[in-house]
Amino acid sequence: MYQIKATEGMAKRACFETPHGVIETPVFMNVGTVAAIKGAVSTLDLKEIGCQVELSNTYHLHVRPGDTVIKSLGGLHRFMVWDRPILTDSGGFQVFSLSSLRKIKEEGVHFQSHVDGRKIFMGPEESMQIQSNLASTIAMAFDECPSSKADRSYVQNSVDRTTRWLKRCKAEMDRLNALPDTINKEQMLFGINQGAVYDDIRIEHAKAITELDLDGYAIGGLAVGETHAEMYRVLESVVPYLPKEKPTYLMGVGTPANILEGVERGVDFFDCVYPTRNGRHAHLYTAHGKINLFNAKYEQDMRPIEEGCNCPTCRTYSRAYIRHLLKAKEMLGMRLCVLHNLYFYNRMMEEIRGAIEEHRFAAYKAEKLYQMEQGAD
Repeated sequence: MYQIKATEGMAKRACFETPHGVIETPVFMNVGTVAAIKGAVSTLDLKEIGCQVELSNTYHLHVRPGDTVIKSLGGLHRFMVWDRPILTDSGGFQVFSLSSLRKIKEEGVHFQSHVDGRKIFMGPEESMQIQSNLASTIAMAFDECPSSKADRSYVQNSVDRTTRWLKRCKAEMDRLNALPDTINKEQMLFGINQGAVYDDIRIEHAKAITELDLDGYAIGGLAVGETHAEMYRVLESVVPYLPKEKPTYLMGVGTPANILEGVERGVDFFDCVYPTRNGRHAHLYTAHGKINLFNAKYEQDMRPIEEGCNCPTCRTYSRAYIRHLLKAKEMLGMRLCVLHNLYFYNRMMEEIRGAIEEHRFAAYKAEKLYQMEQGAD
């Protein structure tokens, strides 16, 4: 059940009830591709830094250790010791990114594993079966993610096939949820809107998938090469055609500025590898923009990464010490940086929710963007 608690323009503050707890939106999902956050961050850490939803990847877990292995161990929640919601990406983006290793047909995609080269087939039914074995809270439909630079005829054909695949995903999910040995018989299904940067294709696809009455709807195929202006224009075009009574998820986005712009345009769910990837490379988020701890000026800086930050890192350690760890290639350095960045994102989402509730989101957004543009010291 999805319940809107407050709105400001297109921005929504809502609650989404799932089999594994209520998700307060807007929300940033912390990306743990292979059932772990890169940077030695545990599920205990995730709770401490305010993570509501963990995101794992169907393709990667199918390849290693295997979804049947995870099912035999009680499902992904038990496997990684996490009792809050998990969303599993369908694997479509990863499969289609293996452009030299895959062949698309109506039934699905034949491709080679990036790990050992073995041949794998994945279609709508297979993706749903894998995700059912994983027993995630929310499963994503199997789709093709065409390049934002693809020509119109290719995109139209791709979107039409994605619609046909979505219908197969829904039928298979319904079948799997009714089986006696299915771990999560209440697994939810989100469909994905595609169409590259063609607004009219996006809108028609949104209308088509809305008719299927799914648990939620994602906007895919953005932040893959188009400009920010194009991405925002697509959101403005397509979000009004997705059900207002269901959550909206912008896949793979993004920067703090992207998130603020997405919320303003009606998006509930976000995910991105930026906070973890940047953290592992010493790029840290603050209210006044990013800092790079490899800069020599931080060598003797005994301040925390951000004054006033209540993350486990800032409560204890200095910029100088963390910089030393990173320069020495000690894993602890990466861990502390990732913890801070994820806390920053999760805390920003909490602030966004509060701002919408108090009908001051426009002012909050303007102030946040202004602060980040000033640059950190």
